[in-house]
Amino acid sequence: MKYLNTLWLLSLPILFACSPQPDAQSIIDKSIAAHGGGQLDHASLSFDFRKRHYELTIDNGNFRYQSFFEDSTGQVQDELTNKGYRRQLNGQWLSLSAEDSIKYMNSLNSVVYFALLPYFLNDPAANKKLLGKTRIQGEPYYELEVTFDQQGGGTDYEDEFVYWIHQQAHTMDYLAYSFYVNGGGTRFREAYNERDLNGIRLADYVNYESTVEDFALEDYETLFEEGKVKELSRIDLENVKVSKEISDEV
Repeated sequence: MKYLNTLWLLSLPILFACSPQPDAQSIIDKSIAAHGGGQLDHASLSFDFRKRHYELTIDNGNFRYQSFFEDSTGQVQDELTNKGYRRQLNGQWLSLSAEDSIKYMNSLNSVVYFALLPYFLNDPAANKKLLGKTRIQGEPYYELEVTFDQQGGGTDYEDEFVYWIHQQAHTMDYLAYSFYVNGGGTRFREAYNERDLNGIRLADYVNYESTVEDFALEDYETLFEEGKVKELSRIDLENVKVSKEISDEV
Protein backbone atom coordinates (compact mmCIF):
# COMPACT_ATOMS: atom_id res chain seq x y z
CA MET A 1 0.00 0.00 0.00
CA LYS A 2 2.87 2.36 0.83
CA TYR A 3 4.35 1.61 -2.61
CA LEU A 4 1.07 2.52 -4.32
CA ASN A 5 0.81 5.77 -2.36
CA THR A 6 4.36 6.66 -3.44
CA LEU A 7 3.46 6.06 -7.08
CA TRP A 8 0.37 8.26 -6.70
CA LEU A 9 2.39 11.13 -5.23
CA LEU A 10 4.98 10.83 -7.96
CA SER A 11 2.27 10.95 -10.62
CA LEU A 12 0.70 14.19 -9.33
CA PRO A 13 3.14 16.55 -11.12
CA ILE A 14 2.53 14.68 -14.36
CA LEU A 15 -1.25 14.92 -13.95
CA PHE A 16 -1.09 18.67 -13.30
CA ALA A 17 1.35 19.20 -16.15
CA CYS A 18 -0.96 17.37 -18.53
CA SER A 19 -4.12 19.15 -17.41
CA PRO A 20 -5.58 21.25 -20.24
CA GLN A 21 -4.71 24.96 -20.15
CA PRO A 22 -7.42 27.49 -21.01
CA ASP A 23 -7.13 29.24 -24.34
CA ALA A 24 -7.84 32.89 -25.11
CA GLN A 25 -11.31 32.18 -26.48
CA SER A 26 -12.52 30.25 -23.43
CA ILE A 27 -11.17 32.94 -21.10
CA ILE A 28 -12.97 35.67 -23.05
CA ASP A 29 -16.20 33.63 -23.09
CA LYS A 30 -16.08 33.20 -19.29
CA SER A 31 -15.35 36.87 -18.80
CA ILE A 32 -18.25 37.97 -20.99
CA ALA A 33 -20.52 35.63 -19.02
CA ALA A 34 -19.20 37.00 -15.70
CA HIS A 35 -20.06 40.51 -16.86
CA GLY A 36 -23.60 39.51 -17.82
CA GLY A 37 -23.12 39.05 -21.53
CA GLY A 38 -26.22 36.88 -21.78
CA GLN A 39 -28.28 39.68 -20.24
CA LEU A 40 -26.76 42.22 -22.62
CA ASP A 41 -28.00 40.27 -25.63
CA HIS A 42 -31.45 41.72 -24.84
CA ALA A 43 -31.33 44.89 -22.76
CA SER A 44 -31.69 48.66 -22.63
CA LEU A 45 -29.20 50.86 -20.79
CA SER A 46 -28.88 54.56 -20.16
CA PHE A 47 -26.19 56.63 -18.46
CA ASP A 48 -24.55 60.03 -18.37
CA PHE A 49 -20.91 60.52 -19.33
CA ARG A 50 -19.07 63.83 -19.59
CA LYS A 51 -22.13 66.03 -20.04
CA ARG A 52 -23.79 63.69 -22.54
CA HIS A 53 -26.71 61.34 -22.02
CA TYR A 54 -26.53 57.90 -23.65
CA GLU A 55 -29.28 55.41 -24.40
CA LEU A 56 -28.38 51.92 -25.67
CA THR A 57 -30.68 49.19 -26.88
CA ILE A 58 -29.44 45.74 -27.88
CA ASP A 59 -31.72 42.98 -29.12
CA ASN A 60 -30.01 39.78 -30.30
CA GLY A 61 -27.73 41.43 -32.84
CA ASN A 62 -29.85 44.50 -33.54
CA PHE A 63 -28.78 47.67 -31.77
CA ARG A 64 -29.41 51.37 -31.40
CA TYR A 65 -26.95 53.67 -29.65
CA GLN A 66 -27.95 57.29 -29.02
CA SER A 67 -26.30 60.27 -27.37
CA PHE A 68 -27.93 63.57 -26.46
CA PHE A 69 -26.16 66.81 -25.63
CA GLU A 70 -26.34 70.57 -26.09
CA ASP A 71 -23.67 72.76 -27.69
CA SER A 72 -23.51 76.24 -29.21
CA THR A 73 -25.65 75.14 -32.17
CA GLY A 74 -28.48 73.71 -30.07
CA GLN A 75 -29.78 70.27 -29.09
CA VAL A 76 -27.78 67.46 -30.74
CA GLN A 77 -28.77 63.80 -31.05
CA ASP A 78 -26.43 61.17 -32.49
CA GLU A 79 -27.77 57.76 -33.46
CA LEU A 80 -25.97 54.60 -34.58
CA THR A 81 -27.87 51.45 -35.60
CA ASN A 82 -27.34 48.41 -37.81
CA LYS A 83 -28.39 50.64 -40.69
CA GLY A 84 -25.74 53.28 -40.07
CA TYR A 85 -25.12 56.62 -38.39
CA ARG A 86 -27.03 59.91 -38.48
CA ARG A 87 -27.16 63.20 -36.52
CA GLN A 88 -30.11 65.38 -35.59
CA LEU A 89 -29.87 69.08 -34.68
CA ASN A 90 -32.82 70.82 -33.06
CA GLY A 91 -35.18 68.11 -34.33
CA GLN A 92 -33.90 68.07 -37.92
CA TRP A 93 -31.74 65.31 -39.43
CA LEU A 94 -28.54 66.70 -40.93
CA SER A 95 -26.72 65.96 -44.16
CA LEU A 96 -23.12 65.39 -43.04
CA SER A 97 -19.86 64.95 -44.92
CA ALA A 98 -18.34 61.48 -44.90
CA GLU A 99 -15.49 62.79 -42.74
CA ASP A 100 -17.81 64.24 -40.09
CA SER A 101 -20.04 61.16 -40.10
CA ILE A 102 -17.05 58.90 -39.39
CA LYS A 103 -15.75 61.22 -36.67
CA TYR A 104 -19.05 61.50 -34.82
CA MET A 105 -19.86 57.81 -35.28
CA ASN A 106 -16.48 56.74 -33.89
CA SER A 107 -16.93 59.00 -30.88
CA LEU A 108 -20.29 57.45 -30.03
CA ASN A 109 -19.18 53.90 -30.73
CA SER A 110 -16.03 54.30 -28.62
CA VAL A 111 -17.98 55.28 -25.52
CA VAL A 112 -20.31 52.31 -25.94
CA TYR A 113 -17.45 49.90 -26.64
CA PHE A 114 -15.50 50.76 -23.48
CA ALA A 115 -18.61 51.01 -21.30
CA LEU A 116 -19.72 47.47 -22.13
CA LEU A 117 -16.35 45.67 -22.21
CA PRO A 118 -15.68 42.78 -22.49
CA TYR A 119 -19.00 42.28 -24.31
CA PHE A 120 -17.61 43.09 -27.78
CA LEU A 121 -14.47 40.96 -27.64
CA ASN A 122 -16.13 38.19 -29.65
CA ASP A 123 -16.48 40.46 -32.66
CA PRO A 124 -15.56 38.47 -35.82
CA ALA A 125 -12.71 40.89 -36.57
CA ALA A 126 -11.09 40.43 -33.13
CA ASN A 127 -7.96 38.30 -32.86
CA LYS A 128 -7.31 36.98 -29.34
CA LYS A 129 -4.04 35.64 -27.96
CA LEU A 130 -3.20 34.42 -24.45
CA LEU A 131 0.10 36.02 -23.43
CA GLY A 132 0.38 34.19 -20.12
CA LYS A 133 -0.41 34.41 -16.43
CA THR A 134 0.61 37.14 -14.01
CA ARG A 135 -0.27 38.82 -10.72
CA ILE A 136 -1.37 42.39 -10.10
CA GLN A 137 -1.63 43.58 -6.51
CA GLY A 138 -1.35 39.97 -5.41
CA GLU A 139 -4.29 38.73 -7.50
CA PRO A 140 -3.93 36.12 -10.30
CA TYR A 141 -4.72 37.21 -13.85
CA TYR A 142 -4.69 35.94 -17.40
CA GLU A 143 -3.05 38.41 -19.77
CA LEU A 144 -4.58 38.55 -23.25
CA GLU A 145 -3.75 40.49 -26.39
CA VAL A 146 -6.50 41.57 -28.79
CA THR A 147 -5.89 43.00 -32.26
CA PHE A 148 -8.31 43.57 -35.15
CA ASP A 149 -8.44 42.68 -38.81
CA GLN A 150 -8.65 45.57 -41.23
CA GLN A 151 -11.79 44.02 -42.72
CA GLY A 152 -14.54 44.68 -40.20
CA GLY A 153 -12.16 46.20 -37.65
CA GLY A 154 -13.35 49.77 -38.09
CA THR A 155 -11.30 52.88 -38.82
CA ASP A 156 -9.13 52.29 -35.73
CA TYR A 157 -8.36 48.66 -36.56
CA GLU A 158 -4.63 49.24 -35.94
CA ASP A 159 -5.20 49.93 -32.24
CA GLU A 160 -3.92 47.16 -29.95
CA PHE A 161 -5.34 46.04 -26.62
CA VAL A 162 -4.21 44.00 -23.62
CA TYR A 163 -6.73 42.76 -21.07
CA TRP A 164 -6.11 41.33 -17.61
CA ILE A 165 -8.86 38.89 -16.61
CA HIS A 166 -9.03 37.44 -13.11
CA GLN A 167 -8.31 33.72 -13.11
CA GLN A 168 -11.07 32.84 -10.63
CA ALA A 169 -13.69 35.61 -10.86
CA HIS A 170 -13.23 36.01 -14.66
CA THR A 171 -13.67 39.78 -14.30
CA MET A 172 -11.83 42.19 -16.57
CA ASP A 173 -10.15 44.43 -13.99
CA TYR A 174 -7.41 46.09 -16.05
CA LEU A 175 -6.82 46.96 -19.68
CA ALA A 176 -4.23 48.77 -21.77
CA TYR A 177 -4.38 50.00 -25.34
CA SER A 178 -2.37 51.85 -27.95
CA PHE A 179 -3.92 54.31 -30.39
CA TYR A 180 -2.80 56.34 -33.39
CA VAL A 181 -5.29 59.21 -33.70
CA ASN A 182 -4.39 62.69 -32.42
CA GLY A 183 -0.69 61.92 -32.32
CA GLY A 184 -1.08 58.46 -30.83
CA GLY A 185 -0.19 57.10 -27.41
CA THR A 186 -1.03 54.43 -24.86
CA ARG A 187 -3.34 54.17 -21.86
CA PHE A 188 -3.83 51.86 -18.89
CA ARG A 189 -7.15 51.57 -17.07
CA GLU A 190 -7.98 50.19 -13.64
CA ALA A 191 -11.58 49.22 -12.90
CA TYR A 192 -13.29 50.47 -9.74
CA ASN A 193 -16.83 51.06 -8.49
CA GLU A 194 -17.94 47.75 -9.98
CA ARG A 195 -21.68 47.17 -9.65
CA ASP A 196 -24.26 44.65 -10.79
CA LEU A 197 -27.41 46.07 -12.36
CA ASN A 198 -30.04 43.52 -13.36
CA GLY A 199 -27.33 40.92 -13.94
CA ILE A 200 -25.03 43.23 -15.92
CA ARG A 201 -21.66 44.13 -14.38
CA LEU A 202 -20.49 47.67 -15.09
CA ALA A 203 -17.44 49.52 -13.81
CA ASP A 204 -15.79 52.91 -13.80
CA TYR A 205 -12.09 53.30 -14.57
CA VAL A 206 -9.06 55.26 -13.50
CA ASN A 207 -7.32 56.27 -16.73
CA TYR A 208 -3.50 56.28 -16.59
CA GLU A 209 -0.59 57.20 -18.84
CA SER A 210 2.96 55.87 -18.55
CA THR A 211 5.71 58.15 -17.24
CA VAL A 212 8.38 56.22 -19.17
CA GLU A 213 8.97 55.57 -22.87
CA ASP A 214 9.82 52.57 -25.01
CA PHE A 215 7.96 49.68 -23.39
CA ALA A 216 5.74 46.88 -24.60
CA LEU A 217 2.01 47.38 -24.04
CA GLU A 218 1.76 44.22 -21.92
CA ASP A 219 4.40 45.69 -19.55
CA TYR A 220 1.89 48.27 -18.30
CA GLU A 221 1.11 45.96 -15.36
CA THR A 222 4.72 46.25 -14.17
CA LEU A 223 4.73 50.03 -14.63
CA PHE A 224 1.48 50.23 -12.66
CA GLU A 225 2.89 48.13 -9.80
CA GLU A 226 6.07 50.22 -9.75
CA GLY A 227 4.17 53.52 -9.70
CA LYS A 228 5.46 54.57 -13.11
CA VAL A 229 2.05 55.74 -14.34
CA LYS A 230 0.15 58.97 -13.75
CA GLU A 231 -3.59 59.46 -13.55
CA LEU A 232 -5.06 61.40 -16.46
CA SER A 233 -8.78 61.17 -15.83
CA ARG A 234 -11.68 59.16 -14.49
CA ILE A 235 -14.03 57.24 -16.77
CA ASP A 236 -17.22 57.44 -14.71
CA LEU A 237 -20.68 56.36 -15.85
CA GLU A 238 -23.34 58.24 -13.88
CA ASN A 239 -27.08 57.75 -13.39
CA VAL A 240 -26.88 54.25 -14.88
CA LYS A 241 -30.15 52.42 -15.50
CA VAL A 242 -30.61 48.91 -16.93
CA SER A 243 -33.90 47.50 -18.20
CA LYS A 244 -35.00 44.32 -19.96
CA GLU A 245 -37.71 46.20 -21.85
CA ILE A 246 -36.86 46.64 -25.54
CA SER A 247 -38.35 49.22 -27.89
CA ASP A 248 -40.06 47.88 -31.02
CA GLU A 249 -38.06 50.41 -33.05
CA VAL A 250 -34.77 48.51 -32.74
